[in-house]
Amino acid sequence: MFRLLTYFTVCFLVQIGHSQNGFEAFFKPSDSLNISRRNAVVITEASFSTVSLIGLNQLWYKDYPRSKFHTIDDSGEWLQIDKVGHAFSAYQMGRVGADLLAWSGVSKNDQLVYGATLGFAYLSVVEVFDGFSQEWGFSWTDILGNGVGTSLYVGQELLWGEQRFTLKYSFHQTKYASLNPDKLGNGLTEEFLKDYNGQTYWLSFNLHSFFKDSTIPKWLNVAVGYGGDNMLSGENEHVNNLLITQNPTRQYYLSLDVDLKKIKTKSHFLQTVFSVLNVLKVPFPTVEFTDKKGIKFHGIYF
Repeated sequence: MFRLLTYFTVCFLVQIGHSQNGFEAFFKPSDSLNISRRNAVVITEASFSTVSLIGLNQLWYKDYPRSKFHTIDDSGEWLQIDKVGHAFSAYQMGRVGADLLAWSGVSKNDQLVYGATLGFAYLSVVEVFDGFSQEWGFSWTDILGNGVGTSLYVGQELLWGEQRFTLKYSFHQTKYASLNPDKLGNGLTEEFLKDYNGQTYWLSFNLHSFFKDSTIPKWLNVAVGYGGDNMLSGENEHVNNLLITQNPTRQYYLSLDVDLKKIKTKSHFLQTVFSVLNVLKVPFPTVEFTDKKGIKFHGIYF
C-alpha cells in the first residue's frame, strides 16, 4: 500500500506539472474553489482506485483459492506491527486526499469528509477482498488500524487545524527475509513491504507546535518508534520443512526527526516535494529499548 501511494502521488505530480504553464503557480493551492482542479482530482482518484482494485483482484487474489466471506482473528500476529502499518497507510492516504482537495480550493470540511477518509475507504475494500480469500480473511483489527490512522489525521485538524503528530516509516534489510522469502519478501522491493523485522513505524511530533518557543526550529521533531525482531512468520509454523518456534522481541525507539513540511521555502513545487517525502523518517542517532537487550545506541538508524 505504501508503494502504491508513493507511486500514485509522484506520477500525479509529474504529470500535472509538465502539462501546465506557470509551473510554480500550478502547485500553489487555490484560494477558492477551482472546479477544474477539483474535477481532475476526483477523476484521477476514482480512476486510480478503480483500476488498482480491479488489478489487485485479478492479479493478486487469483493465485489463491476463493472462499465464502469469513473473518479471522490475527490480532496476535507480527507483534501487531502490521496493524500499525494499517494505521500508517490510512493516515498517509488520507493526508494526500485532503491535501489534493486543499490544492483545489475545496472547503476544510469537505477536505476532511471526502479527502481524509480516502485511506480508510480504500483499505477497507481491500479488507473485503481478503474476506473472500481462503488464504486470508476479513480482519476487524485491520479495520481498527485503518480507523486509528484516519482518526489521527481528522482529529488533529479539528483540534488544532494542523498536524502536530505525524506517522512516519523507516526500513532496513534484515537476515530473516532469506530464511522465509515467501512471507518476508525476496529482494529489497518486496522486503520493504513485507519484512516486519526491518520496518519501524514512528509517531513524530513537532516541538515548536506545542511549545511555541522561537529558539526551537519549526522543523524539529522528536520521534517515538516501534518495531520488532526475530519473526519469521505470523505465528509458529513450518518453515523450510522445520517447525520454527519463534521468540519475537518488541523494540522501542527514541530519535530526532525533521518535519519537511515546515521547512521554509517560497517554492510551491518544493513544498509539494517535501510533503511527499514527509512519509519517511529522516535518519538520526537513535536510542533503542528492548526488554531482552536493554538499551542500545545507533549512530544512524534507518
